[in-house]
Amino acid sequence: MRPLVVAATTLVLALAGCSLGAPDETESGESPNLPTPSASPTAPGGSEEDDGVGVQVLVKNLQVPWGLAFLPDGNALVTERDTRRILSITPGGRATPVQTIQDAYSGGEGGLLGIAVSPKYATDKTVFIYYTTRTDNRIASLVLGQQPQPIVTGIPVSGIHNGGRLAFGPDGYLYAGTGDASERGRAQDLTSLGGKILRMTGAGKPAPGNPYPNSLVWSRGHRNVQGLTWDSRKRLWATEFGQNQWDEVNLITKGGNYGWPTVEGMSEDKRFTKPLVAWKPDVASPSGAVVVGSNLLVAALKGERLWVVTLDVEKGTVDGTPRAMLQNRYGRLRTVVSAPDGSVWVATSNRDGRGDPTVDDDRILRIIPPGSSGVDVL
Repeated sequence: MRPLVVAATTLVLALAGCSLGAPDETESGESPNLPTPSASPTAPGGSEEDDGVGVQVLVKNLQVPWGLAFLPDGNALVTERDTRRILSITPGGRATPVQTIQDAYSGGEGGLLGIAVSPKYATDKTVFIYYTTRTDNRIASLVLGQQPQPIVTGIPVSGIHNGGRLAFGPDGYLYAGTGDASERGRAQDLTSLGGKILRMTGAGKPAPGNPYPNSLVWSRGHRNVQGLTWDSRKRLWATEFGQNQWDEVNLITKGGNYGWPTVEGMSEDKRFTKPLVAWKPDVASPSGAVVVGSNLLVAALKGERLWVVTLDVEKGTVDGTPRAMLQNRYGRLRTVVSAPDGSVWVATSNRDGRGDPTVDDDRILRIIPPGSSGVDVL
């Protein structure tokens, strides 16, 4: 199966979605006095139909939700980028603030970003967070209610391209997507943690089997990775923001080089791994991603849609042309996660300084296909 190039149907903008304008900066300090997010009147019972699936607005009035991960009890933890709050959200849509990460600094694209729950949470009660400070991006372990304990520091920081996604792989190790923090050369520099996918132990040490000695680096040549997910064959897929030409979906291999800044999108340069999907930025700016069955779901910011990419899981390729869901219905989509009950939760990002928020934004959507509690028919 050849890689897919999905052309834009409208004029290509001069800049990628991730670098259009600058969000209002919010200085860190005391916790902002914000109202508690509220459950939507439609949750949990009501829903509307969209693209053949039921869509519930589960929670509204959030402030730039960024990371989302589920605890063993079925409740979700959600980070808010600019407020630096962690919220607990029940399957019924009740949102409760848990704590504010005072060490985080919210400015530009930085702040409190990714979150991942330890596979051993039942015994260690630990989650992992990715956040920005004034001097770096860092990853910390956290027992909720306590002070974060940094395990990786020195990830490059900038007003843009901070990466931030965290996820545990099927191998039990923690992966992180980082950005080049506006300096392109970092993506190829193996001494820098910028523009990489990192793989580590829960203590922040290089995981056994990493491709470079004593290094956290799993793959390089990335501009800004914000989506990490695995298929049933334990293959890692990642989404990546391009610059002016192409956004990407990549199948990630150990030690792979994905070309930035030498190439963007498809290339015949044999030194680099080609993406399997490339979109024009105005229909994508892909952030979060999750594999559900044989489908890769990709949340698009500038594109304001959820892309559904059908995979040939046996071969590790893309099968057919991606199709769009929720297009221009809920604005910018940042994060997509599979829930324990088989539904899919999607977080909007309309208050990030680049969207056009409604009075209900930001929101978490719950997607359920008709007649099913799961999403295998997407």
